[in-house]
Amino acid sequence: MPALKPTDYYATVKWLGSVKDSETDLTSTPTVEMPLTFAGFEAEFHAGLTRPSCSRVKQQYPRFTEIKNARQLSIVSQEELDLIAAEMGLAQLAPQLVGASLVIEGIPDWSHVPPSSRLVAADGPGLVIDMENRPCHLPAPFIEAENPGKGKAFKAAAKGRRGVTASVERVGTLSLGMTLRLHIPDQPVWSELS
Repeated sequence: MPALKPTDYYATVKWLGSVKDSETDLTSTPTVEMPLTFAGFEAEFHAGLTRPSCSRVKQQYPRFTEIKNARQLSIVSQEELDLIAAEMGLAQLAPQLVGASLVIEGIPDWSHVPPSSRLVAADGPGLVIDMENRPCHLPAPFIEAENPGKGKAFKAAAKGRRGVTASVERVGTLSLGMTLRLHIPDQPVWSELS
C-alpha cells in the first residue's frame, strides 16, 4: 500500500448501477444504494474477491488464471460522459449503456488519476483505483439500439475518457449524493518513465 495524501478534490455520486451478466448484456441496472463488501457489490457481475484473468493482463498471466479482483467496479465521470456524448453527436450518453457501476462528478481528468488512488467517504466506503478502463467495442450495440447510427463512434470518442476500475478497501454503502474525497499516492513519478 502506498503512502497516500488527501487532495482538495471531492466527487459527488451522481448515479449507481450494476451489470448482471456482462457476457450477455453489458447494460447496467440503476439503483439508489450500493452496499459494498470486500467482494464488491453483490448484484454486480464483476463482484468477487478473485476473478479469472482476462486479455488486459495477458502479458502477466495465462488467460483464466485466478487473480485478485481489482475490477469490482467501473467508475466514470459525468464530465467525461458529456465529452464522449458531444464527440459522438449525442445530447447525452446514459451510463447504463456503457456498463458503469458508479458515475461521479467533480474530479477533473478522472480517467487519468494515478493508480492506487482512493475515493473515501468520511463515514462510508473506501475505494481503491486500479487503473484506466480503456474503451472497447462492447458498449457499441447497446448504444446503437438507443441511438441509431452512433454505436460505432463510442470506442474512439471514449479514448482517455472511459473512467477507471476499482475495488473496495473499506466496506460501507454508496448512495446518491454522497461525497467522496480523492487521496493520491505521495510518490514521485518513476525516473525510468519517459
